[in-house]
Amino acid sequence: MNRSLLLPLLCLLLAACSHGAADDEGEAAAVQGQVAVTTATPVQQTFHDTVEAWGVAVGDPQHARAISLAHGGQVVALQVAAGQSVRRGQPLLTIAPDPVARSAYRQAQSALELASGELQRTEQLAAQRLATQSQLASARKAQADAQAALEAQRALGGGSAQETVNAPADGVVGTLSVGLGERFAANAPLLGFTPVHALVAQLGVQPEDGARLHAGMPVQLRSVYGNQAAFVGSLRMIGQSVDPQTHLLGAQVELPAEAGAALVAGAALDAQIRTADVTAWAVPRSAVLHDERGDYLFQLEHGHAKRVDVTLRSPAGDPVGVQGPLDAQAKVIVLGVYELADGDAVRESTR
Repeated sequence: MNRSLLLPLLCLLLAACSHGAADDEGEAAAVQGQVAVTTATPVQQTFHDTVEAWGVAVGDPQHARAISLAHGGQVVALQVAAGQSVRRGQPLLTIAPDPVARSAYRQAQSALELASGELQRTEQLAAQRLATQSQLASARKAQADAQAALEAQRALGGGSAQETVNAPADGVVGTLSVGLGERFAANAPLLGFTPVHALVAQLGVQPEDGARLHAGMPVQLRSVYGNQAAFVGSLRMIGQSVDPQTHLLGAQVELPAEAGAALVAGAALDAQIRTADVTAWAVPRSAVLHDERGDYLFQLEHGHAKRVDVTLRSPAGDPVGVQGPLDAQAKVIVLGVYELADGDAVRESTR
């Protein structure tokens, strides 16, 4: 090649290389000092303010009952245990009547036999005109009184050697107040009984949340164990004193009928009490930060991070709900926020 043409060609190649290097340096300078971030668009939606609570399913005190007898006796057999589910008519206890009641019943039997015999003789005499109508009426009354006395003693348990106490309905035996061989007085409680589908949730809530709660609020409950579906109850009562053992306020929730089929007394429950419905900005959980000034996030504004102070209204779940002066047209910075300060230059990552 002619040397006169080679020299200009080399100069052009060197100039092109110098121009490419300058462009690379310019791009590096453009990103120097910028933080790579990823963003998301905030949207408004309805969130449910909730109060978390914990507790157990227990027999509803408005439906639970204590089973007792109108007479005393002695427990000679126990067919159930505390916490056991039973069917209607299933034997619970076998009772031997009180000896005094048994003796009184036999005396009433003898009195009735005597009164019946006396009435028969008086009727025979009256037929022969040897007894007056007044005597006949008195004999009849004596026989009726003896019959009533015998029925009363039978109701007091003296009419049989043993008596079986049966379940009045399908339900759960709550507590046993007597033991095998134990004697008991008339009307003394023998056991606690809760009909099936008559359970409530006994919960505990943090004392500072008590002022936000009132009867009638919906409560979503779920069994702590297993994969049973959640169900919704209604807050029946919120206590006004702190339990000295748990340091929580007591709350009672009325359960729906289907909960009784899925739960047993004593089942541990996790609950969310819905206090209010609020409209808030839905943002990813990772976008919300916290410092000594409170909760905040960053929005992307003209290539810079802008701090926006917010109030976290729905901390559970993802996205979370926040309230504050967000710009609906500005994206929220999701990743890279821990490296940012207000006003830092940022660029959206292409990854």
